Formats: sequence, structure tokens, C-alpha cells
Amino acid sequence: MADPSPQTAPADSRRMADRILRPVARMLRGAGWLSVLAGALWPVQAAVLAWAVSGWVQGQDPLSRALPAAAVFLAVAVIRAGLEHRSGALLFKAADRTMARERAALIRREAREPSGIGSAALASLAVQKLPLLHPWITRYHVAMLRARILPALLLALAFWHTWLVGLTLLVAGPLIPVFMALVGMAAEEASRRQMAEVGDMNTMLMERLSALTDIRLLGATGRATQDFAARAESLRQRTMAVLRVAFLSSTVLEFFSALGVALVAVFVGFTLLGEITIGTWGAPLTVGQGLFLLLIAPEFFQPLRDLATAWHDRAAGQAVVAELEALDAAPRAAMLGQGEAAEPLPGTLSLRTAGAVVALGGGRVALPDLAVEAGQSLALVGPSGSGKSTTLAALAGLVPLAGGAVTVCGRRLDAGAADGWRARLALVPQRPHMPDMPLAEWLDPRGTGADPRAALRLAEADAIVARLPEGLATRLGESGGGVSGGEMRRLMLARAVMAGGDLVLADEPTADLDPDTARRVIAALERMRAGGRAVVVATHDPALAAAMQTRVTLGGETGA
Repeated sequence: MADPSPQTAPADSRRMADRILRPVARMLRGAGWLSVLAGALWPVQAAVLAWAVSGWVQGQDPLSRALPAAAVFLAVAVIRAGLEHRSGALLFKAADRTMARERAALIRREAREPSGIGSAALASLAVQKLPLLHPWITRYHVAMLRARILPALLLALAFWHTWLVGLTLLVAGPLIPVFMALVGMAAEEASRRQMAEVGDMNTMLMERLSALTDIRLLGATGRATQDFAARAESLRQRTMAVLRVAFLSSTVLEFFSALGVALVAVFVGFTLLGEITIGTWGAPLTVGQGLFLLLIAPEFFQPLRDLATAWHDRAAGQAVVAELEALDAAPRAAMLGQGEAAEPLPGTLSLRTAGAVVALGGGRVALPDLAVEAGQSLALVGPSGSGKSTTLAALAGLVPLAGGAVTVCGRRLDAGAADGWRARLALVPQRPHMPDMPLAEWLDPRGTGADPRAALRLAEADAIVARLPEGLATRLGESGGGVSGGEMRRLMLARAVMAGGDLVLADEPTADLDPDTARRVIAALERMRAGGRAVVVATHDPALAAAMQTRVTLGGETGA
């Protein structure tokens, strides 16, 4: 997957916003205007407080103004709280809906058309990075709308009372967006680098975990630890870079907002003391007006400060969207058919290829010409990278052809026949995967409820289940804890028997197994063939290749 560009062009930013925000634009608009209305009520509360305090300063009875002022203030506060609560509910609903949509689309597309980024990078994107869209959605849009309206409203109120305070706010206010934009450019780049480092860290973790046994056997645990330490240090540096930008931004914004409020306070104080006689519209500034200006001055800067904070959220969110878009543009191998359950393809089992070529990863893999019938076995042999696994995937309709044809049961393997053809297959992948479910349920992929003991005996796996603490009710978990690699292969063969397919496609079924375990797996495959199934294996194992009736050597890739 290509790395995103260091900076996001305006057109790219608009496209990203359209992708993420447009589907929930109605909720965002509603939430934004509710929040703006809540913010616009603060001058009402400020005016009530200023009115009450000015009365006390003038020597009036405190209760004559305190009680009505408190009642109005509390009533408006309740209304504001209700508006903010409703606004927040809409924002969180929009964020949850957006993340669910993007995550579902990502997983659905990768399941049907794998991009080859690896499970670790995919998990990192779906689980760790997509949630970074949440603060972008819940903060940035509302902050932008508030920053456009509320400062202008408060500025108009300030100018209504005194032109000097209005001018002060007018000069200090725009400095915040200017510095926010300057710092934001660095924030976007730092966020992208941090996102890339998180993905690399997850990929490295998955690779080391998958090779943990080999690492220990080779005595390379020290090297693996050093690699993790180096990667963790790199991630720490990337994270600190993001935090430095955030702290720099906050420092700049706090400085200008504090300076603006301080200037207003100095003007109000010295005007009330009679030291400053300019800045008003002719009439002297009253205590109530001064208190009102002091109360609204911090709120003038608050929407701009919120926007600055949300700007970092936007930068992090756009870094995630840039990664999603790069993944969208990655080359893919589209699976034929819908990938759904279907009735088995009718007709006598037969499989033939003629001049078939698969375009994959910028190259072309030529498939050998094959002919397989029921009760026959065939081994695909050749060096790593010659296309054995790709051939199995093409035979199952999991990758499309760029030329030639695969014929199954007398008809061309295309999108219309792929789901029905796969209903007649039993796949034995090279890397086992055990979902968190009872073993009996996993062994019965079609959910027939049949007794798995006969299949276990054929695969010589009945003794494996017998020694498990809960037998067929055991949950091995995704790591297959409790069984060895060879035992897992035999359980996979038993599952293939239970699947009831006419053709078994097995990818390296004896890889990394000791000779005795490999012999058991080979014997199980031979029994499946003797029972009337066709068996096609991809293997480096000479013993397994010799046990098959036919051996086909692959020539490898051709030029793109």
C-alpha cells in the first residue's frame, strides 16, 4: 500500500470530508445548530449576572435583583444543558454510525477482495485507527460552526458597548486561526507518521508471534526483543512528535486568548476608575457594562480554542482516511461469485484448466493445464513463489483469471458458477484458524448436525479429541491451544471430510510436521481419495507428492 502524501491538498481534504461527514451531514448540522444556540444563550446569563452585581454596587437591596437574576440564570442554564446534551447525543450517534459503516465496508471488501496488506495491518486499521474518526466527527464540525457564528455575535455585542473592546477582540481573534493553520500543517504530517508506525508495530508483532517457536529454537529471542524495543522507541518518538505539536498549539492559543482577555480587563478597570476616557460611544462605561464585557470576553475566544483542539482531531482523522483511500486504490484479486452459501453445482465432478493465467500483484502467474476427475489425486510441486497457492485459489474461484479458462463439472468457472462450485469443495488452508466455538460445531461447517466420529477416525484424529478435557465441547480458541500443529492438520482434514465436498484442495498439509505425523496426514488424504473424492495438494514434501497419482511441476511467474 502506498504511503499517503506528507500534506493533504484542499481537494483531498474536501473529498475526505465528503466521505466521512456527508452520510451523517443532517445529524451534524442539527448538532451544530443546537450547540450554537446553547452558546448564544451565554450573553443572556452574562447580562443577568452583570445586572444583579451592578445593582449591589449601586447600593440596592441585594435580594431585589438576586432572586430574579438567579431564577433566570438557572433557567437558561437548564436550557443550555439540554441543548448540549441533545447535540452530544446526535454527534455520538453520527460517529458510531460512521465507524460502523467504514469498518463493515473494510472487512467486507477485504474478505471478498484481499489487498494483501496483512491481517495485523488490517486489524490495526479496523480496531485502533478507525476510532480516531470519532473525535473528528464529534468535535470538528460543531467547533467550526461555533467558531463562525459565536465570535461574530459576541464581537457585535462588544462593539455595541465600546468600540475599543470590540477592536481589541477583532485584532486578537484572527491570530488564533492563523497560528492554528500553521501548526495544523505540522500536526497532519506528525499524525500520518504516527499512524504508519502503529500499523508497522502491529505487523511486526503478528509476524514474531507466528514465528515464535522458530525464534526460540534458533535462540533469536534477544534479537526479537531488540527489534521490539527499536520499534517501540520509534512509536514513542512519533507519538511525542504529535504531543509536541499539540502543546505548541495550545501554548500559542492560550497566550493570545489570555492576552486578549487581559487587555479587555485592563480597559474596563481603568475606564471605571476614570483613568481612560476613550473607547466608548460617548456615554461613560457603567459597572454593568464592564462586568458584561468581562464575562463575554473569554467566551469570544473559547470557540476558537475549541476549533484549534478539534483541528488536531481533524488531522488525525484525515490521516486515517488517507490510509483507507490508499487501501481502496491497492491492487486486489476479486473473488468470483458472491461468497455466499449456494446449492452445489450439478454434474459429474471434473476439473480442467486450459491456458489459465492469473494477474496478481503486478505480475502474471500461469496455471498448468490440469485434468482431475473423482477418485484422482494430484500434487502441485515447485519452488516457493512458483504459484502453487495461487493455483489452488484459482481452482476454487477465489481469484479471477486474466486469460484462459477453468472448467468445472462441464461448465466454465465464472461468477455464476463459483458459489455452487465452492459448495462441492473442501479447503484445507496452510495456516489453520480456529474461531472461538465448540470443536463439534467447528468440525461441521455446513451445520448438518452429523456425528463427526467417522470423519475423525478417517483423519486419525479421534484420539486427539478423546484426550481433550471436554472432548467435542472443547473450545480451542483462535490459537488452537491444547493441540499441536500436526494434530490441528488432522482436525482440519476431519473438517474437510465433514464438509462433504467432492474435491479436497489442501495447501501444504504436511508442512513443518515430523515424519510420523506427516505419514498420518498422507494416509488420511489417500483414504479420502479412495472414498471417491478428488484430492489436489500444493506441497514441497517429496513423500506427499509421491503418494499422489499425478505430479505437476509449476514453472513460476511470467513477466507482467
